[in-house]
Amino acid sequence: MINWYEAFSLETLGEIDSEAERWAKHWLKEGTAYLWQDKVPVSIACRGGLTPNGARINMVYTPPEYRRLGYASACVAALSQTLLNQGYRFCFLSTDLANPISNHIYQEIGYQPLGDRHELCFELTGLKQN
Repeated sequence: MINWYEAFSLETLGEIDSEAERWAKHWLKEGTAYLWQDKVPVSIACRGGLTPNGARINMVYTPPEYRRLGYASACVAALSQTLLNQGYRFCFLSTDLANPISNHIYQEIGYQPLGDRHELCFELTGLKQN
């Protein structure tokens, strides 16, 4: 899981998360990691934050050698159904709009886009210090 999370963070953030080991231990301790297997583990999705009515899915990752075989779709669909069966009214996730593969996968299994999120960073300049 540590290696997968490092690869996930490198692909999604452009850098390896220095907290990869802590995150992997957290997911294992909390039982929030959902592994999809085909003789060996081939994909992962994690259950993130919960609301009174919904559950967030995050850290969806499939190593490159197992991609385009339907594993991520099956993993996310199964985890989503498990959460719905536990009584949550809906599941939600965030995806990069620039990634047409993940957007297609999520919509194929029933997720619908609700909105876009934009991150803005402002730099303060010209402030006088007393």
